[in-house]
Amino acid sequence: MSSPAPRGRPRKWPVAEQRAKVVRAATEAVARHGFEAATIEEIARAAGVSRQSVYEQFGERKSLFAVVVSDAEERAFEAIGAPARDASEPDLRAWARANYANMFRFVEEDPHAFPVLREAERAGNPALTRLRERLAVIYAEASRKRWAAYGVDSGRADKALVTLYFAMTEALVQVSWEGDPPAQDALVDLLTEFTVGGVLRLQTQAADVIERLR
Repeated sequence: MSSPAPRGRPRKWPVAEQRAKVVRAATEAVARHGFEAATIEEIARAAGVSRQSVYEQFGERKSLFAVVVSDAEERAFEAIGAPARDASEPDLRAWARANYANMFRFVEEDPHAFPVLREAERAGNPALTRLRERLAVIYAEASRKRWAAYGVDSGRADKALVTLYFAMTEALVQVSWEGDPPAQDALVDLLTEFTVGGVLRLQTQAADVIERLR
């Protein structure tokens, strides 16, 4: 049996595992402090590797942060886009509710992704804008089919509706409530009824609004 490594010396992990640990540590550091204040020393210490190892794997600091942003964008795209690509739920209200609930779940399970993407935007990398645009493509196509079942031809309003969907959800998941926050189910129901009810009301009472967006 091999003897343990001397205390204070970073443990030797397989390269792929080291890389994953560094990216995870860097993601947390950027989410907490921003790009400027997140240091390689802090990241290496949190990842359990040496500072030199970080540089050997990622090169300069800027390259590491580019990986962190790209990784956060892809995680968000896959997680948030999954319900939109699911064709098993044809009902508009149930589908919309599932998507809102999924967004809340993603932010809860991966709390660092959006802070990293917002920090990237502030630093001049339009990662969050790019994510919204990528998701808008699949959400607009998926929602168009479901609106049609209600007799709504949303035309180019799809993009506006999807943009509102992300704006409302992102705003609500970041709210700092006074005292205990409302039940998540209540917020999801609010968003669902606001979205579905609002568009159906437009269709029956102010159809010209959607018409002008076609």
